[in-house]
Amino acid sequence: MKLVCIGDTHNKHREIKIPDGDVLIHVGDFTEAGTKHETLEFLEWFIEQPHKYKIVIAGNHDFFMEKSGLTELYDLPSNIFYLEDEGIEIEGVKFWGSPVTPGDGTWAFNRERGKHIRSHWNRIPADTQVLITHTPPYSIKDSLSNKRHVGCEELFKRIKQLQLPLHIFGHIHNTYGKTRISPTTYINASSLDDQYRFHHSPIIFEL
Repeated sequence: MKLVCIGDTHNKHREIKIPDGDVLIHVGDFTEAGTKHETLEFLEWFIEQPHKYKIVIAGNHDFFMEKSGLTELYDLPSNIFYLEDEGIEIEGVKFWGSPVTPGDGTWAFNRERGKHIRSHWNRIPADTQVLITHTPPYSIKDSLSNKRHVGCEELFKRIKQLQLPLHIFGHIHNTYGKTRISPTTYINASSLDDQYRFHHSPIIFEL
């Protein structure tokens, strides 16, 4: 199964050349201001993509999704899955997605560090094969330009506890790329750099 991973497109999704694959995954922040109009425009583009399956989660910019979810939107096609602390099985592969990021509530889907955000990660099933979150785990492709780590400590602990095979995330634009710390492969799929320029190609992962 070929996964095509993108994220943090911030309304610039139409600038990206998307390669072929089986599952197109967007790790959140598909909008900039988080409006309904931006959300609809992104979803129209996402629906147009030819991949057999498509998975999307929200990010901290996607305020409309936190406020309304899909309740004010049309039904998505059956091959598109919006995950908000929930999972889906596709051709025997178990995916789990969450939009939550550490924060003080200024941004969408923010949760306080510690027990508040830990309650979200505790929902991740032990048999998850592909974890999709907006936030990185602490210390893994999560550093700002000043080298400060801003990922989630509790998520890092949960991934280690479950020994997950694959974790895909975004949020921190300048740490794009892939790394492996056995047994987990970590992918930061941010499509834009920290100046919001499209410099990062979609990351392909053969599952």
